[in-house]
Amino acid sequence: MRTDIPYNQLVDTEWRRKESNRRQRTALMVLASVGCLLLVAVALYSLLTPAASSHRHPDSPRPDVSVVREKAQSCSDTCKIVVAESIPEGVEFNSSVSHPSIFQQWMNLMSEARSSIDIASFYWTLTNTDTGTQEPSANQGEQVLNRLAELSGKLNVRIAVNAPQGQPLGDLRLLNDSGADIRTVNMRELTTGVLHTKFWVVDKKHVYIGSANMDWRSLTQVKELGAVVYNCSCLAADLEKIFEAYWFVGANQSIPSPWPASFSTPYNKDTPLQLSLNHTPSSVYLSSSPPSFCAAGRTPDLQSILSVMDDAERFIYIAVMNYLPTMEFSHPKRYWAEIDTQLRRKAYERRVKVRLLISCWNNSQPVMFPFLKSLASVHDPKHKLDIQVRLFVVPADPRQRKIPFARVNHNKYMVTDKIAYIGTSNWSGDYFVNTAGSALVVNQTESQSLEPTVQSQLKAVFERDWDSDYSRPLAQDSDLKTFC
Repeated sequence: MRTDIPYNQLVDTEWRRKESNRRQRTALMVLASVGCLLLVAVALYSLLTPAASSHRHPDSPRPDVSVVREKAQSCSDTCKIVVAESIPEGVEFNSSVSHPSIFQQWMNLMSEARSSIDIASFYWTLTNTDTGTQEPSANQGEQVLNRLAELSGKLNVRIAVNAPQGQPLGDLRLLNDSGADIRTVNMRELTTGVLHTKFWVVDKKHVYIGSANMDWRSLTQVKELGAVVYNCSCLAADLEKIFEAYWFVGANQSIPSPWPASFSTPYNKDTPLQLSLNHTPSSVYLSSSPPSFCAAGRTPDLQSILSVMDDAERFIYIAVMNYLPTMEFSHPKRYWAEIDTQLRRKAYERRVKVRLLISCWNNSQPVMFPFLKSLASVHDPKHKLDIQVRLFVVPADPRQRKIPFARVNHNKYMVTDKIAYIGTSNWSGDYFVNTAGSALVVNQTESQSLEPTVQSQLKAVFERDWDSDYSRPLAQDSDLKTFC
């Protein structure tokens, strides 16, 4: 190895080393100066920004500011969630799976109310008079209506309801005369749909959302499922924004575009609200339909459903009254396959197990069954394709058959190995494109709690119903008249 290095080469090397050090010191000084200037600029901006914003026009939208402020707030509420059901009179399961009744939870919500009750609803038929019946089982609905009328004279009660289309108005007149503030939303004129959503916000800290309408039959003669969340002001505030959207449209009979910043939300499928539900860390958000009713940040309901399905790795269980890959009420007829395609994709590409429990009753559309049979045909154990469809039939005795629009499984939920979805919409295209609905999406995958998760509770309900005597497999030769 060569060790004798000429002197001039050593000098040259030393000069290069010193020059390199000098340049590094110069670069560091320049960077430090730039950093100081940036700090000064940030400080000046923070001082000047409030002054600049104070000169902004008061009606100009500021969605970014609204979202940033909400993100800065942490949700410290210890929220309690209760899965609630309505089980039709006479229906009994050979199962230990049961939940508090929706009637009990509605009465609890009213007993908790101290300042306000906001209800978004499709229609109101809570009495025998409304349905022209003499049913003892209407008593629960009448109790709800009478208690709400009492509170309407004491608290701030607001009701956003679909513009009546032939439904009785007696309940709404009673509530209005008692002091409730009522606004109708003419969805037919605005979007060609209806206001089909079903939720409550009480004292801006308790909420109910689910399939049950403001109908006595939804408490005793129709199978329903919903969720009540107590002491959860952060979630209630977000659901209140959806209510305020209905309230705004009811007053103006027009849909703003874009929506004012006060309707925007930071909580959606990509950035869900982090909170404690039953002492269990949870990721939660609310979706809404139609897209034209979704302010900045709000996940449209269809995108929520597709996202929940996309996240599934092992199974997708769906319980809904109607399932149609069409625009059900459009003229001319239109095919609409977003959800149907997603289910087939998940079954084929990811080998996810898919189960659909669909209602079968005297108002079922015959055209629904060819589509369901097509979906059920994607079943081949040899190739690990596993989609199955069953029909749920609520039995009725001669007296119960006389009750109009009753004795049906009206559930509208989905559960996967990761997420629970509780909605208010039937599953056909119109409900996601033109009709106002909403949904609660809960992910407790990371839970280490001993408390049962919402996902595990919905899975148990689905499996109870799927294996019950009221559930029947749909075969290719199944006849609608035989089932329903």
